[in-house]
Amino acid sequence: MNLLTRLKILPRWIIATVDSFTLFICALFGYLVRFNFELALIEQYDALAGSFTFMMGGLVVMQATNNYKSIVRHTGFRDCANIFKTVLITFILFLVLNFFYGNLLNYNFLLPSSVLVIASLSTLFMLIFYRLLVKEIFVYLKNGKLDKEFKNGIIFGAGEAGIIAQDAIKQDSITHFNTVAFLDDDPKKEGKNIDGKRIYKGLHNLERLVEQFGITELIIAVTNLPVHRKKEVIDECLRLKISVSIVPPVHQWINDGLTAGAIREVKIEDLLSREQIILDNPKIKDDLEGKTILVTGAAGSIGSELCRQICHYNPKLLILFDIAESALYDIEQEFRENHANCPIKVVLGDVRNKKKVKEVFRDFRPQVVFHAAAYKHVPMMENYPEEAIQANVLGTKVLADISVLAKVDKFVFVSTDKAVNPTNVMGASKRAAEMYVQALNEYLVKNHKKYHTKFITTRFGNVLGSSGSVIPLFKKQIINGGPITVTHPEITRYFMTIPEACQLVLEAGIMGEGGEIYIFDMGEPIKILDLANKMIQLSGKKLGEDIEVIFTGLREGEKLYEELLNDFETVKITHHPKIKIAQVLPASFNKIDGQIELFIELIAKNSENELVSHLKVIVPEFISNSSRFEILDRLN
Repeated sequence: MNLLTRLKILPRWIIATVDSFTLFICALFGYLVRFNFELALIEQYDALAGSFTFMMGGLVVMQATNNYKSIVRHTGFRDCANIFKTVLITFILFLVLNFFYGNLLNYNFLLPSSVLVIASLSTLFMLIFYRLLVKEIFVYLKNGKLDKEFKNGIIFGAGEAGIIAQDAIKQDSITHFNTVAFLDDDPKKEGKNIDGKRIYKGLHNLERLVEQFGITELIIAVTNLPVHRKKEVIDECLRLKISVSIVPPVHQWINDGLTAGAIREVKIEDLLSREQIILDNPKIKDDLEGKTILVTGAAGSIGSELCRQICHYNPKLLILFDIAESALYDIEQEFRENHANCPIKVVLGDVRNKKKVKEVFRDFRPQVVFHAAAYKHVPMMENYPEEAIQANVLGTKVLADISVLAKVDKFVFVSTDKAVNPTNVMGASKRAAEMYVQALNEYLVKNHKKYHTKFITTRFGNVLGSSGSVIPLFKKQIINGGPITVTHPEITRYFMTIPEACQLVLEAGIMGEGGEIYIFDMGEPIKILDLANKMIQLSGKKLGEDIEVIFTGLREGEKLYEELLNDFETVKITHHPKIKIAQVLPASFNKIDGQIELFIELIAKNSENELVSHLKVIVPEFISNSSRFEILDRLN
C-alpha cells in the first residue's frame, strides 16, 4: 500500500505485462466459450498457440497506436476510445491474416472467426475495466480516505463543467473535497445521478442539504451562468455561511485540462460584475485596422487594457506612451510575449512636455489618439493641486493642440464621473480638460469645415482592479486581520470592469463625430460598507468578531456619491443601450483657451489658492467638500 501511495505513474512495463496477460486470457476464454469448454476440441485447434499469437498481434498494434503514452490513473474518454481503436485494428488484422492463411495458403486459420469475435469483445471490456479500476485505486490511495478528514461539498452545475470539476477533484491528492450532491437549474436533470451523487434542482434544497450532510463548501461549475444567477448562488452561500469556489472560464484551462488547483475562490469582482457587454461593431475594425494609434497612459489600468484590445484590430503601429518607467517596461514585456504580431513602439515621456509630444507626432504620425494619461487619486491631488492642473489640464491641452496640427483623425479623451459637479481638484481638473477639448472641437467645426480632428470625451466611474481602488486596499486589510477603514457609512460608488470600460471607450470613440461627451451605463451604485461586509464574508471571517470596520471620515475632496450628469446636462440615447450622450453646451474656445493659458502664470507664482480659485472660475460648479479649499467658496 505504501509503495502504491508513493507511486505517481505506473511504469510502462507493468502496463504492458498486464495487457499481455489480458490479451492471452481473453483469447483463451474465446476458445473455451466457442468449444463449450471441451478440452479435446481446444487442444485440436491449438488454443495456446492461437492465444499467444493474438497476444503478440495485440501488443504490436498497441505499440503502433501509442497506447502506452497515456497515464493509466488519468484514464479518460479519449484513452478508452484509443483502446477501442486498438482492439478494432487487431480484429481487422487477424481477419486479414485468417483470409490470407486459410484461402491463399490453405493453412489453418490463426484463430477461428468466432473465437476472434469473443476474444476481441472480452479484450475491449477487460482493458478498459482494469484501467478504470487502477484509476479508482490510485484516487482512493492518494486521497487517503482512511486517515484524512474530508470536507463535504456540493457542486452547482450538473453539466459537462460539473462532471469535469468532479473528476479533477477526485484526481487531486491535496483537495480533501467530498462531493455529496449536485445542484442544477435544469428540471430535466433532477433526481438523476452523476458518479453516484444525486442531482437536486435549484437552490431551495441547499439549506436542507447543508444541515443533512454538514456541507461547508460549494463549487460553481457552470460555463455560461448569468451574472444575476451567480450573485444569487453566492449570496445564498454567504447566508448559510459556506465558502464558495468557482470553476474558471473554459478558455483558461481547456488546453491543459482542468485541475483542482485551478478552481478558485469567489472574488468580490464576481459579485460586482454585470452581464458582459458584447460589442460586435465592424466599424471599430474599419476605423482602427491599418492605422497608427497613440495611447497615452498606456501603462495604467485603463491605458494598458485599451492597448490589449486595440491590438486585436490589427493596427499598423501601436504607440505606448507613459511617464511610468517600470510599468511601461512591464507592459512592453507583456506585448512582446503575448501580442508579438502587434507592432508596437514604447515611448517614455510626459504629456506635459510639448517638445517630447511633438517628436512623437513627427516621428510616427498617429492617426488616432486615446488620451488616458492623468493623475486620478483624489486625496493626493487635493494635496498637490498644481500637479493635477499641469497633468490633467495643461497636459491635455498640449496633446490636443498638437493633434490638431498633426491632422489626427480622432482624439478620444478618457474622463471620469468625478468631473460632474466636482468637489475636488482632481474632478475639476478633468472637467476643465473636458471643456477645453469640447470647445476646441466646436471651434474647428466652425473654422475648418472640410477637415479637422474630431474630439470625443468618454466619462465613467470606478473600475474594478485599477490601481489605488478600494478593493485592493480592503483585501490587504483583511489579510492583515483588519480593521477595514471606510470613510463614511453612506458612501456609494459606481463600479465597472476594466475590459468593459475599455470596450465602451472604443465603441464611443468610433461612433463619435466630434464634440460629444459619452457617458456609460454604470448600473446601480454600491455602498462601500456593503462591499466591505461582502469581502469579509468571502474571506471566511466574521464582521465584529474577526475583523472590525471603522469609519475614518470623508477624505479631502471626497463626496458621498458620484454622478454621471450635472444639473445642467441632459442625455441623448445612442444605438448602444449602454452608451448615452451628455447634452452640454460647449464653452467659448477663445475664452477657455485664455483661461487655461493663465494657469502657466499662476503656477509660476507658486500659490495653490490662486490656482484653485482660478479652477473654480473655469468650472463654476466646482464646490470643495471636506477640503481646506472650502474657504475659497465662502470668499466668492
